[in-house]
Amino acid sequence: MIARVLIDTGPMVALFSARDRYHETCLAELREIAPPLLTSWPVLTEAAWLLRDDWNGLRSIVRSLENGLFALPEFSAAASPWIESFLHKYRDLGAQLADASLVYLAYRDDLDMVFTLDRRGFAVYRFGRNRSFNILP
Repeated sequence: MIARVLIDTGPMVALFSARDRYHETCLAELREIAPPLLTSWPVLTEAAWLLRDDWNGLRSIVRSLENGLFALPEFSAAASPWIESFLHKYRDLGAQLADASLVYLAYRDDLDMVFTLDRRGFAVYRFGRNRSFNILP
C-alpha cells in the first residue's frame, strides 16, 4: 500500500462519478493507496463545482472527509506568499489555486506522491530543491 498521497481534483471527481471516463482507472488505483489521501479546500471546491449536478457524487465527497478517506491538512497565512510565488512562476502553464495548494503541501510536508489526471502540470511542477512528483496512476 502506498501512503502519504496527495489527491487532485480529477481523480476525486472520477472516483465519485461513474460517468467519468477515468472512473474505473481511479477506483483501481485507489485500492493501492492507504487512506487518508491528503488534499485541500481548493481541490474540494473544484471537485464539488464539477459535481454540482451529481448529488450522489457531491455527497460522497463530503462523506469521504467524515469517514477518513480524505484529510485536510491545515494552512496558515504563512502559506500565502509561497502560493502566490508558485502561481506567478507557473502562470504560463495555467496553474490554479488547487494545484498550488497541493504543491505547497508537498513542499511543506515532504510529500512527493500525487494522484492526479493532470500529468501536464504535475510533471512540470517543482518544489523544494527541484523535487518532482511521482504521479499516480
